[in-house]
Amino acid sequence: MMIEPKHKRISIGRQCDLIGLPRASYYYAPKGDNRYSQLMMNLIDEQFTNTPFYGVPRMTAWLRRQGHEVNPKRIRRLMRRMGLEAIYPKKKLSKAHPAHKKYPYLLRDVVIDRPDQAWCTDITYIRLQQGFVYLVAIMDWHSRYVLAWDISITLDAAFCIQTLERALRISRPEIFNSDQGVQFTSNDFTKILVREGVNISMDGRGRVFDNIFVERLWRTVKYEEVYLHQYLTVAEARRGLRKYFLFYNTERIHESLGYKTPHEIYVKERVNLQTKQAA
Repeated sequence: MMIEPKHKRISIGRQCDLIGLPRASYYYAPKGDNRYSQLMMNLIDEQFTNTPFYGVPRMTAWLRRQGHEVNPKRIRRLMRRMGLEAIYPKKKLSKAHPAHKKYPYLLRDVVIDRPDQAWCTDITYIRLQQGFVYLVAIMDWHSRYVLAWDISITLDAAFCIQTLERALRISRPEIFNSDQGVQFTSNDFTKILVREGVNISMDGRGRVFDNIFVERLWRTVKYEEVYLHQYLTVAEARRGLRKYFLFYNTERIHESLGYKTPHEIYVKERVNLQTKQAA
């Protein structure tokens, strides 16, 4: 073993980078097919975060280059389980849920210049040391402020609905944008937005930039929090993510925000808008 777990100055992640070993591989202990599938999903997650345009063929080829004898059928199954789909223009390979209404994309060529003009949401895979959870977040597009988030061990719509209800206790957007996942197209989810008078917007299938800011959020969360820790339990993941999102909103400065925090932009500009409307 070339990795020194207790090295005083170089982290395990950095040591893995230096010798070209995927970090997920370091923590892998072969204990049957389930553990191996877990390793594959962790590797897919890290690579997809770097190259979200990798579909099944490229991801399969990349894993083979890492020394894993996998086939496209298995990688397709794992990526579907993770809720991953490469973001590049392609033929429509899956049919939309016939009972769910789809809405047009409303943000093309729209200048987003104020808080609550548009919110966006998405779901991503978060690995645990043994297992995984799904993370959903709702973010204000203009300020990058994360209004609400939650994790779940399943991909049903319930945790997305609960997260939306918490976000709406803070404020209400003019436009709410999501992808066409069944969680966001479900009647139980969209009827809340209709009730609140919110315009519903949905990404075009396979379009790269329709929900780009939440894709950037996932990359930030994973590289600054998830990949630096090995969550043992769901409760530990929740604690770590709660601490990180507080940091992200209130302390982490963004170059695109003039080196201010999302909280500064969201709160200050909302107050200014409310003052102008009251005048």
